[in-house]
Amino acid sequence: MNSIFYKKKPIIGLEFSRTGLRVASIDREKMQVEGYGSIELDPSKVSDDLSASREYIIQNLNKLYSEKITGKLDSKRIVLGIPTIKTFARTFNLPSDQESKIKSAVDLEAEQYIPMPLENLYIDYQIINRAKDSLTVLMCAVPKKYIDDLIDILEGFGFEIALIEPSIYASARLLESTKEGGMPTVVIDIGPGDTDIAVFDGVVRVTGGLNMGGNTFTLEIAKKMDLTLENAHQLKVLSGLSPGPRQAKVSAALRQPLLKMVDETKRIMRFYVDRFPDAAKLEQVIIVGSGSNVPGLGEFFTNELIRPARVASPWRSLNFSGDSQPTKSIRSRLATASGLGLVDPKETTK
Repeated sequence: MNSIFYKKKPIIGLEFSRTGLRVASIDREKMQVEGYGSIELDPSKVSDDLSASREYIIQNLNKLYSEKITGKLDSKRIVLGIPTIKTFARTFNLPSDQESKIKSAVDLEAEQYIPMPLENLYIDYQIINRAKDSLTVLMCAVPKKYIDDLIDILEGFGFEIALIEPSIYASARLLESTKEGGMPTVVIDIGPGDTDIAVFDGVVRVTGGLNMGGNTFTLEIAKKMDLTLENAHQLKVLSGLSPGPRQAKVSAALRQPLLKMVDETKRIMRFYVDRFPDAAKLEQVIIVGSGSNVPGLGEFFTNELIRPARVASPWRSLNFSGDSQPTKSIRSRLATASGLGLVDPKETTK
């Protein structure tokens, strides 16, 4: 009986990273944005041991809810998105007649490929493909201490956590809702401090990531051109990879971090092709996230990956009331939280 009423409670998407907190509430039937908010965090104050940063995170959650919310958030029941780079994901095949032993197979795969003892991990899995004689299983694991500390902080603030997932899943969900991800797609989500990458063809097949993002671009421009961070940011978003004499210096500063993203993306694409030889060909590259606000980024990835690439506008399918339209920069920051807010409450359990 409780689960019936529980599933009717609204879902709030909450993205947590060391650089910020983002929330969004979406009416799934109307694709109406009910409320949203965002606050930046100082990554130097968010320790790898989250318990040491508890007071700082709760302080900023209070500020987010008291000062930074547009519209309304009628619930504290959340779907939580965590940095994909904090997770370990792997796809493997299993004979169909071994399905009853899938849990043991998942544990064996984790034991072989994850550099942590199983007792220190939360492990989940999903069958993402059923062929005649085999199953394709996606396994995802995350350190227990990271999750336990984060849950303790968020529940201490009053949140009720319905579901936890890697942030890249939310980005893929938002793209799917807009039909921009309606074909086999490489999704590159460039956040301020991290970049998440996935192959998505109706389900997320492969994931990966880098501990670098839009802030890395700004720092490289500032260092290479001897500029303040503020001036470097302005050059990044105004000039980026555009042609021209001054822009050439900006492009040169951006090249090294961008090529690292290209290398990681190619690695993930190769893994997808090797692991899913019969899958549909990858058709496009979609770039999202607050770090995607660099002119010429789509063309750069098109040339390097030899596939059509573009910066996505996943907001087209979402409706805002007249006075609650977020600025362009805020929209890009809220993409993941919105994807989290699109989770069907029926998919969550208490």
